[in-house]
Amino acid sequence: MNTAELTAVCRQARRDIVNMLADAGSGHPGGSLSAVELMAAVYFTQLRIDPQNPTDPLRDRFVLSKGHAAPCLYAILAQKGFFAREELARLRKLHALLQGHPVMGIPGVEASTGSLGQGVSMATGMALGAKAQGLDVKVYTILGDGELQEGQVWEAAMAAAHYKLDNLTVIIDNNGLQIDGPNDEVMSLGNIAAKYTAFGFEVFELADGHDLDAIIKALDAPVHGRPKCILAHTVKGKGVSYMENQVGWHGKAPSDELRKQALAELADEEVSG
Repeated sequence: MNTAELTAVCRQARRDIVNMLADAGSGHPGGSLSAVELMAAVYFTQLRIDPQNPTDPLRDRFVLSKGHAAPCLYAILAQKGFFAREELARLRKLHALLQGHPVMGIPGVEASTGSLGQGVSMATGMALGAKAQGLDVKVYTILGDGELQEGQVWEAAMAAAHYKLDNLTVIIDNNGLQIDGPNDEVMSLGNIAAKYTAFGFEVFELADGHDLDAIIKALDAPVHGRPKCILAHTVKGKGVSYMENQVGWHGKAPSDELRKQALAELADEEVSG
């Protein structure tokens, strides 16, 4: 898939995220919108997966460690053909397929996540299991930056480096904000790139975590004998002006009026793009 096609995937995903959350009346738009390019690039340029054979033992795996960004994951999975697009409108509804956080049983979802820190640990286990079985399987996971305040994240990092999991790619959605405010005010993360380097990762830092060419270049870069970390500096609420860099949009849904404004902005972006 070329960059223009992938850009179209991202635009559709953003529209779907806005509509899903407005229909549901709850959810997490900020961190879903910041992760769009990262997740789209993984799914459409890296993962060896088949919606018609979702349990293939040789499939690659993706784990959304920041599980509250489930709307982004669902928007991408729908475009990949794992389930009907009509399911998106039923997000968070009683007896619906799509829950507020990813759960096993949803086609394409590899792990139930939401308790922060656990997803990257499961991804590390999947990568280790593949290595132990001699399988050519790659594992990708996306973490939020606030999630790095969880000690379990660093236990997973230590294990991944110890076992030389060069089939594991850890992607940090570094948008600078978490539910209680800016990361630096809640619990400073320090130099994330230096920390992952010290833990034994090959680190690729992206100044613009929405630059698809830069993301794909980092994903494609070969590593040997160590896990990869992609530290992507992103914008929370990317693509919707009133949400961008606003901590208040971490976990609330837009009203119908704000939905219309967001969709109009995203439509204008498509025309200008």
